[in-house]
Amino acid sequence: MYNNKNPHPRLLAAATLSVATLCLSEAASAEIMLYDKDQTTFSTDGYINAFYVNSKVDREGEQFDRRQSRVKMGFLPNYLGFNMGKQVDDLKLGARASFWVSINDSESNGTDTAIDVRQFYGTVANPAWGEVLIGKDFGLFARSNILLDELLAGYGQVSDTLGLVDGGGVSFGNIGSGYPYPFPTSQITYRTPVMQGLRVAVGIMDPVDTNDSSPTGKAYQKNPRTEAEITYQFDLGGAQVYSWLNGSYQTSDNTDADVNAVTSKGLGYGVQAKMGGFSVTGSGFQAKGINPFFTNNAGEPVLRNVDSDGYLLQASYKLGKNRLALSYGKTKDDGNGAVGSGADYQTRGIALFHDINDNLKLVAEYNQFSIDGHGTSAKNEDTDTFAVGAVLTW
Repeated sequence: MYNNKNPHPRLLAAATLSVATLCLSEAASAEIMLYDKDQTTFSTDGYINAFYVNSKVDREGEQFDRRQSRVKMGFLPNYLGFNMGKQVDDLKLGARASFWVSINDSESNGTDTAIDVRQFYGTVANPAWGEVLIGKDFGLFARSNILLDELLAGYGQVSDTLGLVDGGGVSFGNIGSGYPYPFPTSQITYRTPVMQGLRVAVGIMDPVDTNDSSPTGKAYQKNPRTEAEITYQFDLGGAQVYSWLNGSYQTSDNTDADVNAVTSKGLGYGVQAKMGGFSVTGSGFQAKGINPFFTNNAGEPVLRNVDSDGYLLQASYKLGKNRLALSYGKTKDDGNGAVGSGADYQTRGIALFHDINDNLKLVAEYNQFSIDGHGTSAKNEDTDTFAVGAVLTW
């Protein structure tokens, strides 16, 4: 019931920069076709955003209390993606590479803009039997939980305790206060065809060390991490409903006989219903031996058999070019999260999105984030954030 190796705040901030391609590549909405000939296509898509942000921080210890202004990215970073497709006999071959970019340089290192690759995979598909993905992509556990977040294109929480107020990366949205982040990882994943609204995905992922606490031993995994997701879309009483169930399982051993094995397992679930301009979303997760912020154990805390669970409740209404969204999320962690002890993390948000056109939107958001320690108030925090910005996509 402890965590003796917590993620560095800069790592926490940088880790979620990759989430943009997770949602926007799935939508594949406004790509620009660069080549389309001889059953071969090559296209590009992208996302650029910036926000003026003002955060009021109230933490234990008056030396942290302040009001901080920033100009930075929102929950989704800026990214550039490239897509390839080629029909060869009865097989559809595909590939995607995406590059995410931070827009905030370092005060200590001048131009410190981060550029990284978070998707680099190929696919082989056939309408009769489905699709196989090989390479690096986002995980399946908690995937739809984050994809269908109503505030995905907004700003979200920026915990000062986690180093996000002053960090150069993105905000956390509802990561850690509603769902963990399905970190990109190397994998081999199979997806069935869509069968009357039902689709199943099963993959083996590169495993992670969860019990590396021995000065002499070495953590190891006999088997890869296994993840799966079942999604089902259907109509009910005039509403379009999307539901999902996903999960993850892995066991990590150690060559030191005095170090116990850790079995990590998680379950995610949710449903989203849309009717006219109204949308309602409810999702949640339960996990044991999994970092409640990151599914890949970023920062390598020792994950004993401690529990975490969370949920996210949201509603939105779209009228013309305007969409108003309300959000409340909470994660309860028994001690393997980012602050080194058990805590409840809560995020409340309200956001207004205004579409100028299909490629440009304006966003205004007010967000309240809190940390409530279970056994100590040393990490308690209340941070209120107002953000206003613009999002450009293609």
